Amino acid sequence: MKSRRLGKTGPMVSAIGLGCMGMTDHYGRRDDEAQAIAAIHHALDHGVSLLNTSDNYGPHLNEELIGRALKQRPGQAILNTKFGLVRCPDGKRGVNGRPDHVVRSCEASLKRLGVDAIDIYTQHRVDPETPVEETVGALSRLVEVGKVRYIGLSEAGPETIGKAHAIHPLVCIETEYSLWSRDVEEYILPMCRKLGISLMPYAPLGRGFLTGSIRSTADLIPGDTRTAMPRFSGENFNVNLAKVQGLEKVAFAKGFKAAQVALAWVLHQDDAIVPIPGTKQIKYLNENVRAVDIDLTPDDLQKLDLLFAVGTTAGPRYPEELMRQLGL
Repeated sequence: MKSRRLGKTGPMVSAIGLGCMGMTDHYGRRDDEAQAIAAIHHALDHGVSLLNTSDNYGPHLNEELIGRALKQRPGQAILNTKFGLVRCPDGKRGVNGRPDHVVRSCEASLKRLGVDAIDIYTQHRVDPETPVEETVGALSRLVEVGKVRYIGLSEAGPETIGKAHAIHPLVCIETEYSLWSRDVEEYILPMCRKLGISLMPYAPLGRGFLTGSIRSTADLIPGDTRTAMPRFSGENFNVNLAKVQGLEKVAFAKGFKAAQVALAWVLHQDDAIVPIPGTKQIKYLNENVRAVDIDLTPDDLQKLDLLFAVGTTAGPRYPEELMRQLGL
């Protein structure tokens, strides 16, 4: 497995990480714990050192699962967890970036993960009611006392990134980035390059759509949050499926699968990008790992850039109320 550094002074991590959310959350079913732990151990065995989670996944169940998995593999993973998204009694999501919440969340995550320090602690969503300077100030104090090693932000806008980085160096910005989600190329990616911050793309496979395994809405089971996402519904689905079929042609011509070439495209965009594709199956984990060694030619990249030109994906990433939480 190749390695990349997060930020200018952050840790060396595997060139791709493992997104763990789907092991307990969002996609309509939970596989048995033994399978999830086996996937985590397999990732570590094959050099995938970066595990990504959040206290919101479950909530709390994902961190607890990772904590149990790492009891058998202490010190072998670099843990990136998040705070700041809270689930309200009515089922909706709220945001909390107040310093006292930062501290409480950190203490709880440390306990669930079973570690003395969180390698990378990330604000899951920007709190519009709390100045980011206050939130990052609290994170900085956690670094000073040794409970956090590095910090990051998720889905923050360029102005917020600049303000936060001025208080304490950020090593990563987590955001959705893939062939069908390229809006970050306009402002976020240039800001990261300017400040020496790594981009950590989640959903680099379009929440599974770019793998080609989802051919109709019937492939999504009840309870899967993708059924509420505009890109997976109505005519949007058909428009986007046609793009995936074009991706498959490029991939098959090179002897690879669509998912592998989609991941390789993300990796080719910048040496400081570390995608975190999620999977709970060893089969797909093995396929993802191979993407690190795929060389895309200028012609390959041009074909994919034209096929998935910025702004041509049908439908926004999230429903309207969740889109309002992005880019603050």
